[in-house]
Amino acid sequence: MLIGIPKIISPELLKVLCEMGHGDQLVIADGNFPAASCARRLVRLDGHTVMDVMEAILTVFPLDLNPMREIGVMSTGTEQTPPIWEQFALHADALIEIDRYDFYDKAKEAYCIISTSETALFANALLTKGVVV
Repeated sequence: MLIGIPKIISPELLKVLCEMGHGDQLVIADGNFPAASCARRLVRLDGHTVMDVMEAILTVFPLDLNPMREIGVMSTGTEQTPPIWEQFALHADALIEIDRYDFYDKAKEAYCIISTSETALFANALLTKGVVV
C-alpha cells in the first residue's frame, strides 16, 4: 500500500497513469461505452462510477493547461445537457463537446480507457495529461 493514493486507483491504473506523459489522453467511460473494442489499453474499474474514478485520478493526474483545463465529453447530438456534465465541469475550466463518432476515434487513440459501471448516459470523459510541476 501507499500513502495518499486513493484506494480506487488499482496498481494497474497507477502504473498506467505513471507511464503517461504530457499530452497523452485517457478516457473514463460509462458502462455503455464500447471500451473493450476501442481500447489500446483497458483498465476495468467495475462497481465504480465515473465521478468516483475521475475525482480519484485528478488527485494524482494534472490536466493539461494548454490553453485551459479542459475535459472532452461525447456530444448528445441534441441541445440537452446530461446532468453528469455539471459534475464534470467542477473539475475543469471548460467542457469540450466532441461528436460521438469523433469521440470514438479519439478513444481509439487514447493511451488508456478506464471502464466503469456508470449508468448515467453520456458520462464519458476525455482527459489530457498536463505536466507535473
